[in-house]
Amino acid sequence: MRAILIKDDKGPVENLHLSEAPTPSPGPGQVLVKIKAFGLNRMDISQREGHYPPPAGSSSILGVEFSGHISALGADVSGWKVDDEVLGLAGGALVLCAELKKGDNVLVHAGASGVGVAAIQLARFLGANTVTATASSKEKLDWLLSVPLGATHVANYKTEDFSEIVKKATNNKGADVVVDFVGKSHWKRNIDSLAIDGHMTMLALLSGKIHRRKLIFGLIAWQAHRLTRTSRLFYTNGFAFKVLLFGRALLHIKPT
Repeated sequence: MRAILIKDDKGPVENLHLSEAPTPSPGPGQVLVKIKAFGLNRMDISQREGHYPPPAGSSSILGVEFSGHISALGADVSGWKVDDEVLGLAGGALVLCAELKKGDNVLVHAGASGVGVAAIQLARFLGANTVTATASSKEKLDWLLSVPLGATHVANYKTEDFSEIVKKATNNKGADVVVDFVGKSHWKRNIDSLAIDGHMTMLALLSGKIHRRKLIFGLIAWQAHRLTRTSRLFYTNGFAFKVLLFGRALLHIKPT
């Protein structure tokens, strides 16, 4: 099969090349997907740079977000058949990790990214009261308000304090769920945005790790507000966790 490979397993974008690779065989509980389209996820960029190695036993081929159809089934696969259309995306994090419930107020960062859009639409689908999304330009924010099941409120994180936008949108209650990819630069305002008993899921640290002093003060704030934090690197989680994630998502989102 053809795939985009990385010369020397890591390096600059010039190390990417289209070449032949062995066609994998699906193992027990797995399916083989013929890819129709794939997205460029931040995980792929980090892997290419050598900062995000794939877990042991998994494929090193880039493309964690994809769509296509099943071309082969492994042993013990049920509920799926060859030629079924499928997609792979990390948006199910909201269901399993953030404990999203109907009526919750949600804050999603990197709203215009693939996973961000999925998180926004999933939150709306599951009955969120408000979904505030952040992005870096008016064009992105306008688009997020216009798409089906899009954001109810938006904030430009470069020019606005998104915690104030969240408070205004929720009548000062705050966000029950925060989904963050950014980390360091958003840390304090994330704490300010959260409601009592709120839940923050951190999927990445794109702006860098959080300084120890800021982390300690944040933890004190968490203790005062009975907040919960979940940090996940989904790519490096084991197969059993991903099966659990998918199964939990299926309970909420029925394929049609």
